[in-house]
Amino acid sequence: LVRIYHSTLHWSTATLEDKICPMKNSTIAFIGGGNMAYSLIGGLVAGDCPASNIRVADPNNETLEAMQQQFGITPFPADNPGAIAEVDAIVLAVKPQILATVTKEVGEVLQNSHGKAPLLISIAAGVRTHDIERWLGGDTQAVVRTMPNTPALLQSSATGLYANRHVSEQQKNLAESILRAVGTTAWLEEEAQLDAVTALSGSGPAYFFLFMEAMEAAAQELGLPQETARMLTLQTAFGAAKMALERPESSAELRRKVTSPGGTTEAAIGSFQQQELEAIVTQAMNAARDRSIELADQLGKENP
Repeated sequence: LVRIYHSTLHWSTATLEDKICPMKNSTIAFIGGGNMAYSLIGGLVAGDCPASNIRVADPNNETLEAMQQQFGITPFPADNPGAIAEVDAIVLAVKPQILATVTKEVGEVLQNSHGKAPLLISIAAGVRTHDIERWLGGDTQAVVRTMPNTPALLQSSATGLYANRHVSEQQKNLAESILRAVGTTAWLEEEAQLDAVTALSGSGPAYFFLFMEAMEAAAQELGLPQETARMLTLQTAFGAAKMALERPESSAELRRKVTSPGGTTEAAIGSFQQQELEAIVTQAMNAARDRSIELADQLGKENP
């Protein structure tokens, strides 16, 4: 595991073993069997969580059959009510556009149930907690809203989490254990910070892909073959990320250490700074944050 340092976002410092343990005695229902659910289930099973504790409801029988064969989960074809009966947590792993419909169905089932109240975990981007609570039928349900990113497919996600006031410490540990199965987690004190997380880690992989794409193209213009340019770009990106993860210095300090006065790196950094790269990045992330807010407003209004 990489070393995580404390910050105002309260990065988790627990080991994977510590955080996966709550799953050994907990039952989880996934509503939706798409890529993110597949990644989470794969990470949980790889972390020694019993597959028998995992249920998946999805209208696609082929998806469920494939997940059952690979992981040993219990499938519930097009049966959300059956999947969520007497579980400890429900992961809402559907597209934001249909989350309201699914959540309202879940809320009706929970209101008519006399069993324990499960934790609800949403991985839908841009859907606020108060809208989820409203669709559930009242402000009494424990809800954790999360923002994982696409590297979850490789168990390398960076996920922000926000818990409403009904979430217990035990439920927070359970939510964290589920999301840590695919990477690193950070708890947020304010839900509005999830818009910043969306702009940073949610959309962030695409920023790096764009920069890598530009480096590959520039290297080819400088005379390198396409495959050589791609291989060197990928390994350079990997090496830089590995250094940043494993060394205690800040990114700014690492940059200074590899930038010799009067050298080639300084010439490139100077060119970036002349083009105001820092301002460009800030502007781009503000645009992503603002769009996240707009989408949340829109989804809330479209689903009263």
